[in-house]
Amino acid sequence: MHHVNSGHQSSNNAAYRPDQQPFFRFLLDITAYLLIPGFTILFVRGSNWFTTNFSVLGNDIERENAFVFWGLLVGIYFFVILQMISSYLVPPLKTTFFIPLALLLLVFAITTPYLPKQLPLKATLHVAFAFLSSVCLAVFLVLLLCDLSRRIPEAIRLYQAGLFMILLISAFLLLAAGIVSSALEIFFTISITIFCRQLEKRLFFLCQFLNGKL
Repeated sequence: MHHVNSGHQSSNNAAYRPDQQPFFRFLLDITAYLLIPGFTILFVRGSNWFTTNFSVLGNDIERENAFVFWGLLVGIYFFVILQMISSYLVPPLKTTFFIPLALLLLVFAITTPYLPKQLPLKATLHVAFAFLSSVCLAVFLVLLLCDLSRRIPEAIRLYQAGLFMILLISAFLLLAAGIVSSALEIFFTISITIFCRQLEKRLFFLCQFLNGKL
């Protein structure tokens, strides 16, 4: 039988876990609902969301540091929240390697310049790293929800529909613009950020009030 991690059942055990402390969870809420959405939209201010993207904007000397900060903020958030989600599952997922891989690819994308005319090879690598980072994140979430659907089908059905809609709208934005546009990057970043926060809260609730059993 599959179980949600029983290490989260008691308040005594939770006291030794920084990620279960109220202040830490409050910081996660601030990051997911305010910092990432706000900074993501602020980063693209004054640009056309459908004809440009974060890579192009990140080459602007005035936005270069902001691009690095945005990448680190988003990368660290996803690494933390997905590790938290994974820790609830017993037995654990075998696909958690997608989490550090996505973060590593994001770091490669941020540190690889996007200058198609001057450095075409590095520009191609930048695009590949950024795209594969998002793919790794999406694949992990799909596999995670497939696993959860076998453990807690009723409790997770709404999240399956939500992830499907996020991926469907993302595909539409990609086809509509013909490129990985700022509109796509904004939508995917904000929607997946909030989705992961809500999913973690749902699993935390189940662990606290259902004693870790399906």
